[in-house]
Amino acid sequence: MKIAVIGGGSTYTPELVDGFARLGSMVDELVLIDPASSRLEIVGAFAARIFDHYGHPGKITWTSDLDAGVTDVDAAVIQLRVGGQDARISDETFPLECGCVGQETTGAGGLGKALRTVPVVLDVAERIRKRAKPGAWIIDFTNPVGIVTRALLDAGHKAVGLCNVAIGFQRRFAAYLGVDPSAVVLDHVGLNHLTWERRALVDGVDRLPGLISSFGQDISDMVDVPLSIVEMLGNVPSYYLSYFYNHDKHVRESLGAPTRGQRVAEIEATLLEMYRDVTLTEKPALLGERGGAYYSEAAVGLLASLYGHDDSAVHSVNVRNNGVLPFLPDHAVIEVSARAGLEGPAPLPVTPLAPDLAGLITHVWGYEELAVEAAIKGGRDRVYRALLAHPLIGQHEYADALADKLIAAGRDHLAWAR
Repeated sequence: MKIAVIGGGSTYTPELVDGFARLGSMVDELVLIDPASSRLEIVGAFAARIFDHYGHPGKITWTSDLDAGVTDVDAAVIQLRVGGQDARISDETFPLECGCVGQETTGAGGLGKALRTVPVVLDVAERIRKRAKPGAWIIDFTNPVGIVTRALLDAGHKAVGLCNVAIGFQRRFAAYLGVDPSAVVLDHVGLNHLTWERRALVDGVDRLPGLISSFGQDISDMVDVPLSIVEMLGNVPSYYLSYFYNHDKHVRESLGAPTRGQRVAEIEATLLEMYRDVTLTEKPALLGERGGAYYSEAAVGLLASLYGHDDSAVHSVNVRNNGVLPFLPDHAVIEVSARAGLEGPAPLPVTPLAPDLAGLITHVWGYEELAVEAAIKGGRDRVYRALLAHPLIGQHEYADALADKLIAAGRDHLAWAR
């Protein structure tokens, strides 16, 4: 297989490359594509050393020419960041001026990222469709994954969204239980970055109640949600639910403090210097602080299943609803556990959700519908309406002010706003 990685100059790319080097025996060529040629050269050379270190027979190539890079690929992974870390830092700060959480995938910051990202990803996907092999899959890891995947599917692309939240829980639960991660099957459901683990099945037996009973405080600390909420729900919410359950706490802690984007920018600068070292052949430990744990395993595993190498594994993916959650329309994009094969992902059965989970999912889905429309069509009125619909904003005063701040901050990347 020939696989393209769009955004291949990212300092995070060696994590993905490491996964393919260890687990991706089906890969003949991995093409890294990025317009930042100087970064790409450093990351590409390091990626080649990783493949050599593991004795992988495939080759690493890299290019700044998107059209050339995606020609004749069997699959493409999109992991780009429009505007880089500077845009992320902006997303994490301007909402705080209105007393709203600053985060790059939810709230006003998440909408800002969606507006910048969706048009770029759609352009990239169209060029992939024209030049890749027929039937090539697009694996989207670009946030906000649910919104981006929805835009890709609406445009007729053969795409699936991927997130690393569930695989992180799977690894943690397996460690608690002393079993292989593949033995743990999660009942993972919701929208991207708005999910809950409702069951953790091992040999068909739900072990989650016992995990909450024995490791509740550790789980609570991991997801930054009070233990009382975890016990009341009887499930484990994604740590992104902390922005909903502890919104004002996050705002208070963020005021005057360095943003996550600032920390990542510092890590990236150090990583690039490390990658220049021609003796470095394995991903450095510092890369673990960059975020995206287990993404490589998730990506390699999903690709293997989609191309017929392993149709028994369960993956957590973003796909059309198609009746899985009866309270959402079929065209909605949800995040669920699914088995995947040559025909694509097939969600596992989902039992009815509790009203509080279903209600919050429906509310955020309404925002996402408006966010997709705003990202594709533009316009201040659409931006304002999406912000007003978001449960973390929801008031005219905030939505009105945030619309102007968001547009001003992202103007360089919003063609309709210039």
